[in-house]
Formats: sequence, structure tokens, C-alpha cells
Amino acid sequence: MDLSREQALAALGQVKDPVLGADLVDLGMVGGVEVDGSRAEVVLNVPGGEASGALRDAVVDALRSAGASHVGVVVAEALRLPSQAPLPGVAGIVAIGSGKGGVGKSTVAANLAAALAAEGLSIGMLDADIYGPSQGKMFGVEGRRLMADDQKNIVPLKNHGVKVISIANLVEDGQALTWRGPILHGTLTQLLKQTVWGELDLLIVDLPPGTGDVQLSLAQLVTVTGMVLVTTPQEVALADVRRAYTMARKTHVPLLGIVENMSYYPLPDGGRDYIFGEGGADRFAAEVDLPVVARVPITRALRESGDSGAPLVASAPGDEASLELRRAARRLLSLLARESMSSLPMA
Repeated sequence: MDLSREQALAALGQVKDPVLGADLVDLGMVGGVEVDGSRAEVVLNVPGGEASGALRDAVVDALRSAGASHVGVVVAEALRLPSQAPLPGVAGIVAIGSGKGGVGKSTVAANLAAALAAEGLSIGMLDADIYGPSQGKMFGVEGRRLMADDQKNIVPLKNHGVKVISIANLVEDGQALTWRGPILHGTLTQLLKQTVWGELDLLIVDLPPGTGDVQLSLAQLVTVTGMVLVTTPQEVALADVRRAYTMARKTHVPLLGIVENMSYYPLPDGGRDYIFGEGGADRFAAEVDLPVVARVPITRALRESGDSGAPLVASAPGDEASLELRRAARRLLSLLARESMSSLPMA
């Protein structure tokens, strides 16, 4: 009996990643499926370009159970970006924005960066929230001073596998910055272009709240590969993330997807308390035709990890919120690959 492509995809949708607990289709790991009669060829997008034997066997077994007599599995790198790097040695830049403070944007940015680094990618973090920097604390490098090399270029700090640059590591602790737009632009230029990033697969940029000077400067200074929007479910947060969405469109920054943070509170009995409302990100995503990358619960462990200087994905990789953020990192790689393909010139 011949196998259809839809049947093959449905079978792959039953194969769970052994670590993250989500299916391969949901994680964006199915890069392609070709079916010819009872023969099936599958491309798996895997971070690092190496799949375990157990995962390959699970894919083969699922497709054979669906009716395939022959199954071929090809493993490809999960991250494929345009050949033109936005910065020397930096393959891609992903901005994390919200339009509003207090939605956990920096927490999401830190955990996405650490999760991608744990997948074997070379990751940098630029804390572009000049007035309210927090990545130094979140990555446990608070109080350490940034140094310069012999050419007076900035050498980033590193922890949890991520290279980190934050203005908090250049000024005195607790100092209030009262800089106007031109100084902000110059500072961002220096942090971006006078930092020894080395070879990076991705530079994650934690944007400040709002739609102001830093966002405009970033779009002017470099080609941003894509942006992820962070919101909470309630309407007051969605109103501001709509503004961030509009600004990204006006500055021609590709939008990748939406993370709904503080999506729910996990109850001891396994239930969920939607303390900030339910379905807000889904409604907005449908309105603007973007995928919801993650629905991250609000947990004590997630809050404590930010205060302790160790992103939750590094300190407690099996936590419910941690698993969802790790799934988001995988889905982000898939969305970046699609964006890369859509940006190729037509023949």
C-alpha cells in the first residue's frame, strides 16, 4: 500500500523527542518529507547535526508502522541562516522585544540564550536595555568589569556557555544613566561593533521596553535576522506588544513568533490557574499570523533562577517552565531556518 505525505507527517507527529517530550513536528525538527510509493525519505533538523541512534530508530519504526517499506533518514543542521552575516563572525541576530516592561522579557531572553548554548550552538547575549540592564545578574556576572584587548575592543564575559555584554558591567553598580538619544545610539554602536564576539551562531539582543531609540538604532546599525515578541496573556500587555509588532514591521525586522510568558500557574493537583487570563497570545497570534513559540508557566523556580544568576534551563533543565523554554529554543531554530529560506532570491 502506498504511503501519502500526510500519513508520513502524522506518523512523525507521534515520535517524541526523548528529552523535551514534544513531538518532532511540533519542535520543527522535520525539515522535509518525500514519499514515493512505499518509500519515505525524511530530513531531520537537529542542533549540531547529529541525531541519536534511538531517535533515528524511532523515526524508522513510526514510518514503517504507517506502511513504509523503506525509510531513509538524513540529518541536517537545525540552524541555517543567510550567508551575509550581520556582524563579522556573527551568523544571525535575534532580538527579543515586548513593548512593555514587567512581562519577563529578559528572563525569556536569558533562558533562550542558555538553551541554545546547551544545544551546542555558539551564543552571545547583548543586554540592550541601557537604562535597566539585568542580564549581568541573570547570568551570574554581576559586579565583574568588562575588559578591553590590545586594540581597545571589548571582551565579553562568559557564563553558562553564553558570551554576555551588558552596560551594567561598564558603570558603577546602581548608577542611574540619564543619556539622551545620540549617546544611546553611540553606546549601542560600540557594544555591537567594538566587541570581540568571535564566531557566533546567534547573537541574542535583549531589547528595552517600549518602541524608542534603542529599537530604531538596532534596525539601523545591523540586519536583524528576526524578532521574538514576549507578552503575558492579559489585554494590557497585548496592547503594548501590538505596538512592538507595528514598529518591527515599519523597520523591516522579520517577526518570528510570540512567547506567552506567565501563561499559567501550575497547581499541585496538576491543574492550571490562568491568573493573568487565558489565550491572549493565541488570539493575537491569529490576528497577525504568527506562531506561538511557547506558553511558559509562572513558577517560583523560574523567578529564583533569575535572582541566583543561573538561567532555569541550566540550573533545573527538567522543570516544567524550563522544558517549555527549551522547546521554544528548538522551535526558534526551525523558524529561523524558514526565515532564511523565505529571504533567498527567487530564481
